[in-house]
Amino acid sequence: MTTDVEHPIRIIITGGTFDKQYDELRGELTFRSSHLPEILERIRMTIPVELEINRLVDSLDMEDADRIRIAESCERSSEKRIVITHGTDTMCETARVIGELGLRRVVVLTGAMVPYAFAGSDAVFNLGCAVAAVQTLPYGVYIAMNGRVFAWDRVRKNRDRGVFEPIG
Repeated sequence: MTTDVEHPIRIIITGGTFDKQYDELRGELTFRSSHLPEILERIRMTIPVELEINRLVDSLDMEDADRIRIAESCERSSEKRIVITHGTDTMCETARVIGELGLRRVVVLTGAMVPYAFAGSDAVFNLGCAVAAVQTLPYGVYIAMNGRVFAWDRVRKNRDRGVFEPIG
């Protein structure tokens, strides 16, 4: 029998709405730092976690070079279980880049429609779903949003409804 200590989780932080904060001086949402350390402490997670800040960026500003850098982080990771916090607008594109690599890892991308720092955020719920999914799914790339888990090549973001849904 294996223990959780033998299977730590790497969380790759890329920004997105998940980590946005309101800048009172500029009157806009910006990035200062990641909320993940605070969240992990609050939820009392006992699984060993390695946090990696890849880049804090809105996913609409993410470029192909950013997606490649995220994919390379997944390839280099000694952990076989990886959660990626990502902006929802281009999450599917990043999942495709990683999915096409065919890595022998479980990679789950998640994000938030409402920033963690705001009341009513879905960030903690989505992170919890992703952490549960990454421990139970076979090797592959997935998206965990809205209480559901989707294979990377069978999901899209429905922008009109603000949810992820299956395709195909």
